[in-house]
Amino acid sequence: MDRPTQKMIQRFEAFRHAPAFTGFILFTLVFILNIALQGPNHFFTASNFGLLLEKNTPLMLVTMAQAMLMLLGMIDISIGVQLSLVNVVAIMLPQELGVPWPLAWLAGVLTVMAVAAVNGFFVAYMRIPSLLSSFAMIYIVKGINVIIMSKPQGTVPEIVWRTYAKEIGGLIPLTLVIITVLFLLWTYMKRTSYMKHVYAVGGSERNAYASGIDPAKVKMKAFLIAGFLTGIAGLCLTAMSASGNPLMGEAYGLKSIVACILGGIALSGGWGTMSCALFGSGFLVLIQSSVYYLFKLLYVWIPGFQVTTYWQNLVSDGIILLGLVATVFTAQTQRAAFKEGLKKQLKGGEQLGE
Repeated sequence: MDRPTQKMIQRFEAFRHAPAFTGFILFTLVFILNIALQGPNHFFTASNFGLLLEKNTPLMLVTMAQAMLMLLGMIDISIGVQLSLVNVVAIMLPQELGVPWPLAWLAGVLTVMAVAAVNGFFVAYMRIPSLLSSFAMIYIVKGINVIIMSKPQGTVPEIVWRTYAKEIGGLIPLTLVIITVLFLLWTYMKRTSYMKHVYAVGGSERNAYASGIDPAKVKMKAFLIAGFLTGIAGLCLTAMSASGNPLMGEAYGLKSIVACILGGIALSGGWGTMSCALFGSGFLVLIQSSVYYLFKLLYVWIPGFQVTTYWQNLVSDGIILLGLVATVFTAQTQRAAFKEGLKKQLKGGEQLGE
């Protein structure tokens, strides 16, 4: 066997034990399924990719926010209502107080970061479990949203929603640029000492503290980063909808958690990457599209075939459940193999030392 082939095999073996492996496989399978159902001529078009990204960029960004917390073994189920809060602030400040919309949108992001900071303080310094803290935050933020905006109302400037749906150079969707820039920032962050601390705390908070890392500071920063990403996601959701709704983002909280797990991020923390978040959210997006086109074909192939959208949701949710089971099982196997490899390395080092 020649050297290039050996290197390819080694790289595949390394990737097979990587956190994003299962998410990549699921995403690839559903990607191929979409091509088969839609047809290559329809699927591989700029308009189709642009529409998919335009509708699902908020989910991808909010999944990245959730991933930042899950790497530390935390969950924020209030992210959905935080998305709605961005929308409420961005719409109501110009409408009620005459604030210029750029300042209003900046205020929306800062408001959500403030909420994330409060949540982070209770989790990091008051040692309240993140699930309980974020559960309480749901009712607080949801109440604020409804008080400020009692019913769906308001609009965004035409230039905003037109720009959001715009393709740069007629080919590259603006939403793809947004996701790419944030992913590159993550790639840079991954090389910093902070991310090493994140994985250390997520793997074992006690051991991280013993090695001189302050877990509280690491968690607080993670909540602020997640708040920023949630704020950007909320702005994208507002631009996409071009209107205000105090309940607009509520479904995204659980969706972001499901997407992270599907991508391969462990609930216990210390295992996963931002690629996992993108693969997981991509799987959610494409599986819904696949089921839609599958039923569309059934309507054509089977005369008189008619079902409600509830059946489509049932089928897509069933596939997602199977994906979750496969991902959790694979992640447990990978982590066990990873720990076993570390033990062998440590034993080998001890023997060399002797």
